[in-house]
Amino acid sequence: MAGKIIMEVCVDSVESAKQAQVGGASRVELCANLLEGGTTPSLGMFHCVKKAIEIPVFVIIRPRGGDFLYSSQEREVMKEDIRLFKEAGADGVVIGALTVQGRVDKSLTTELMSLARPLPVTFHRAFDMTVDLPQALEDIVALGIERILTSGGESTCLEGLPMLARLVQEAAGRVIIVPGGGITVKNLERIIAGCKAVEFHASCRSGAMQSSMKYRNGSVTMGGSFGPPEFSYKLCDSATVVTMLDIARTA
Repeated sequence: MAGKIIMEVCVDSVESAKQAQVGGASRVELCANLLEGGTTPSLGMFHCVKKAIEIPVFVIIRPRGGDFLYSSQEREVMKEDIRLFKEAGADGVVIGALTVQGRVDKSLTTELMSLARPLPVTFHRAFDMTVDLPQALEDIVALGIERILTSGGESTCLEGLPMLARLVQEAAGRVIIVPGGGITVKNLERIIAGCKAVEFHASCRSGAMQSSMKYRNGSVTMGGSFGPPEFSYKLCDSATVVTMLDIARTA
């Protein structure tokens, strides 16, 4: 692809953030609970990540997993989190909220965006759960948000590629469409070439880091019965970041 391609890596740890920077990522999106699609990280994690890297850190503001229809209490949590992360030095925030009818909650989004300014704002993959993606695009453009993170209304960007191409075309530079969801080394070239995006979002998590625990109680799990193994965890792989950037630049 001609020109500069921007890669955002979603991370949930200090080490993953460091690996993303080493690999050449332009920024990171800091989350907790990636298995739930990402929720608001702790301030402690944020502070340590900011100390460890120099590239921008965008913070997701999502008080829980599940849908994007928020109670009054959850709305207050989101507002307070934006205030705290902004004060702590966040470089951008990532938000999203829907109405019961599956449309962009313009009222709440406006409140959250106003609190975040002058920081850049991304509307996250709540966008993919809207009833009408082209209309949601227009709503977000009207709000003045800079980016939309989307898989084209499907579970992965490859499945949503036709819609991604349409969104990039209809956005026409008014908002940046950032493909994200299921992007891998194997499918990135097809996705970038197919939708002409200038930014993309991936986790680049490769393999599993094995626990150093000597005693292991294999009969207990800390999460749900179908949760990840208790004695391994995944990290961003800097080599995968390098490879993806090389692919994207030539797609």
